[in-house]
Amino acid sequence: MNSRTKTWLIIGAVIISTYFLYAFLLSKPNVSSQQVDISQIVKKIESNEIEKINVDQNKVTAKIKGDGEVYAYKEAGVGLKDYGIDSQKVNIEIKNPDKSQIWPTLLSVVLPFLLIAGIFWLMLRSAQGANVRALSFGKSSPRMFGVGPDKITFKDVAGLEESKQELQEVVEFLRHAERFRKLGAELPKGVLLVGPPGCGKTLLAKAVAGEAGVPFFSISASEFVEMFVGVGAARVRDLFARAKRNTPCVIFVDELDAVGRQRGTGLGGSHDEREQTLNQILVEMDGFDTDTRVIVLAATNRPDVLDPALLRPGRFDRRVVLDLPDMKEREAILKIHTRNKPMAADADLGQIASCTAGFSGADLRNLANEAAILAAREGKKAVETADLQEAIEKVMLGPERRSRVLSEDEKKIAAYHEAGHTIVGTYLPLCDPVHKISIISRGMALGYTFSRPEIDRRLYSKGKFEADLAQLLGGRASEDLFLKEATTGAQNDLQKATKIARDMVTVYGMSAKLGPVALREREEFVFLGRELGEHKNYSERVASLIDEEISRIIIQAEQTAQKILTTKRKIMEKLVSKLLKEETIEGKQLAMVLKG
Repeated sequence: MNSRTKTWLIIGAVIISTYFLYAFLLSKPNVSSQQVDISQIVKKIESNEIEKINVDQNKVTAKIKGDGEVYAYKEAGVGLKDYGIDSQKVNIEIKNPDKSQIWPTLLSVVLPFLLIAGIFWLMLRSAQGANVRALSFGKSSPRMFGVGPDKITFKDVAGLEESKQELQEVVEFLRHAERFRKLGAELPKGVLLVGPPGCGKTLLAKAVAGEAGVPFFSISASEFVEMFVGVGAARVRDLFARAKRNTPCVIFVDELDAVGRQRGTGLGGSHDEREQTLNQILVEMDGFDTDTRVIVLAATNRPDVLDPALLRPGRFDRRVVLDLPDMKEREAILKIHTRNKPMAADADLGQIASCTAGFSGADLRNLANEAAILAAREGKKAVETADLQEAIEKVMLGPERRSRVLSEDEKKIAAYHEAGHTIVGTYLPLCDPVHKISIISRGMALGYTFSRPEIDRRLYSKGKFEADLAQLLGGRASEDLFLKEATTGAQNDLQKATKIARDMVTVYGMSAKLGPVALREREEFVFLGRELGEHKNYSERVASLIDEEISRIIIQAEQTAQKILTTKRKIMEKLVSKLLKEETIEGKQLAMVLKG
């Protein structure tokens, strides 16, 4: 029942209640009134006890002098004079019965029936609406894209050239199908967009909608599944039936893994609602009754959990892999996200792109927005490079927490810790160059050392891992050497170092004792899509060797850091002194200190 129906029902109930209350009060007799025979009223008139007579049709009401009244009924058609009641003896008031009784009678009889009939009609309408909504559970609700002045095209997508080329061919298939059919080429049934979160899967789908010039139906996979059994499959049928009525067209299913997980792994067995929905998708894409002019475009960041039947040729024929952008692509993405923002003349997007290795397109969009917010907060008219640099640190580490005031001892510990990271990272050639060091709190960290990679890395060597381990442990080694005691500030560094060392031994085969063997396998429950544990496929002796190798790698990295810090003690002391004084050192100033 909707709110409008409830309002009308409440109004009707109030009107009926008011009417019956009024009728009850109107019909309530006077407690001091008493019915008598009309002859007694005549006697009281003769004894001069009556003050006034009221006549209402056949009812004669006599008001007694002093207090109280009596009433009697006369015969119809008989006048008062026939009973001996004369206006010369007493004051008589007669009401006109002709018109006064028509509307009260109609109101008292007709109005209640009208109100009751109206309430029943509203209830019937509400019940019919509920039935219609119940029957519409099996209807899908896709959204139409690709029309209007704000549509997105491939020009609005930076980078991803190979991915755009794959999807451009799909658009050409839809626009010029005959050209391909003449050569015997068939339209692909489905295209699966695969990539990490934020790399542009949904944006590419919107670009296809803007470029195709055909109906583009977009729906999330989670919208198929409801609390009622069979609704998901019914919605899939309805979606494809609607698409076939608008061919040629494109159907885009976002987050396909919500319903496309492997069958037989659900908690509900073969009768699981998601499996029924998946079965219907499989049939619609490549079954007995399929339309070759309907292309299904889907996006997921978990292709490993999808059912193999979805990935076979004839269903998702093409798999377009999207990766994180490289430096040139990051610069192009930043240009797109800053084209509607006033940028200062010194804003170097190339430098910002080189500082954001590992950022996705969504991260870069957030970065540009944060920089604009920071510039507006300081009252600037344009976004400067300093705002973009500050936004990088804010996105990666969190906002500055200048309100967190450190004691002199804690400030000294933080300075030696961050200086240790900086010195080791500077004098190990395989480490990324350090560009900024600070002891101002950001997020949960008391201080930070900001390194900027010079190139985008896809492959890591054993030497690179060992250098990164030495830099991670440089903070703790500095505390041990110069303060003679380690603190809890190295907790996060130790966690990262242990993970790197364990991966070197068990995943990448970089241990001389164990050799090039992968010793770690994940045991994953596909329905839940997360790791439940690590499958141990080696003996206790090998497990002991793994622990020994991890410990050896970490200790060796710490010894490397201690050796560098001991050699560069003078530079270390100068860096700590300047850091305690200025709290943040970066750029040329940092380079001058590190050169002594």
